[in-house]
Amino acid sequence: MEKRELLFDGNEKQIFATDQPDKVIIHYKDVTTAYGGIKRARFKGIGCLNNKISAILFTELEKAGIETHFLGLVGEREQLCRRIAWVDLVAVCHNRVVGSLAHRLGVEEGYTPGNTIVDLRYNTDELGNPLINDDQAVAIGLVSYDELKYIYATVHKANEVLTELFRKAGISLVDFKMEFGRVPEDGHLIISDELSPDRCRLWDLETGEQYDKDRFRHDLGDIYQGYEIVLNRLEGKKD
Repeated sequence: MEKRELLFDGNEKQIFATDQPDKVIIHYKDVTTAYGGIKRARFKGIGCLNNKISAILFTELEKAGIETHFLGLVGEREQLCRRIAWVDLVAVCHNRVVGSLAHRLGVEEGYTPGNTIVDLRYNTDELGNPLINDDQAVAIGLVSYDELKYIYATVHKANEVLTELFRKAGISLVDFKMEFGRVPEDGHLIISDELSPDRCRLWDLETGEQYDKDRFRHDLGDIYQGYEIVLNRLEGKKD
């Protein structure tokens, strides 16, 4: 597999074309950002951790029959993925109410509702990634109603799979962000982007210690150490 020209250069990842037009290589940088890129820092090796964790989570979803863009690891910080057309929509799945959701609903931080909550956000930095409802998403041409049904069903199924995987690792999956892309051949949606502590809130089941980007966002501790704990536990190693 030959890596070719740079297609996209984001805050935390780069996407490269390959000699196969339907495949890309995603390169994870050693950069962490928060608050829309306002807070930014480099952490040696953080990209390798995100790459490996994403690979484990994508593989688990594929085993459960959930289609993703992930094809395989091609290095410590790179993975081979299917080339897709991005859909500017982010599904946010909440198992507990924390952060902006707690503020918005006026409930106690960490509250566990009787049902899973799924929000949609319009993925555009210019507008600050605002909340968007189903009718609005269809009205501006992001997705169809049938595709929204697929997104909700897929997010709920993925939540079941990932929640159980993390539970076995002694970690609570508090919430996560999930993005989708269209396969060029027929336009159907598959899970894309990444699944890592950059995109999830992950708390220790017993102590409540946070192992995700909130360590960086709120200065709660060494972010590399938190991500390393997640990887070690997913691989069945001790902290």
